[in-house]
Amino acid sequence: MAALVFSPSTLTLVALVAIGLAIVAVLYSIANAGKAGGSVGGRVRLDETLRGILQGHGEQMQRLERAIRALHGTGKKQQAEIEGSVRNVALLRYDAFEDVGGRLSFSCALLDDHGDGVVLTSINGRQETRVYAKQVTRGTSSHNLSLEEEEAIRRAMGGRQATVETG
Repeated sequence: MAALVFSPSTLTLVALVAIGLAIVAVLYSIANAGKAGGSVGGRVRLDETLRGILQGHGEQMQRLERAIRALHGTGKKQQAEIEGSVRNVALLRYDAFEDVGGRLSFSCALLDDHGDGVVLTSINGRQETRVYAKQVTRGTSSHNLSLEEEEAIRRAMGGRQATVETG
């Protein structure tokens, strides 16, 4: 089941509308109580009516506050998940050897918003192809990086959209 997520401005607007409706209900009750003749019995009924209305609106406000807190917590959790997901990708194609053309070798950086992830490299030769995967933390790696891998990481950290280099 998907949770509804509202922006803080939308939640503020909902709270203000609830307060406004509470004020309208109180004014309406006061106006109707005045029509009852203003007797002591009418005043007692008015007090009980107002108390009931105000308690009802107080409970609604508490429910709204709990909902706002829950939505805020959900929003924070989703933001952390988004920041930790792979969103920054760069692909760099090149010829690893002079005698092998077609730009079949590549380095591909797959990083999250913190610069953490992996850089994958495929070196294509005449007789064989080798594939390497190196962990990346904060845009650097504990493994030796080739110039192409460093460039792929730099490009991935420079933007949120995938880039492809063919030349």
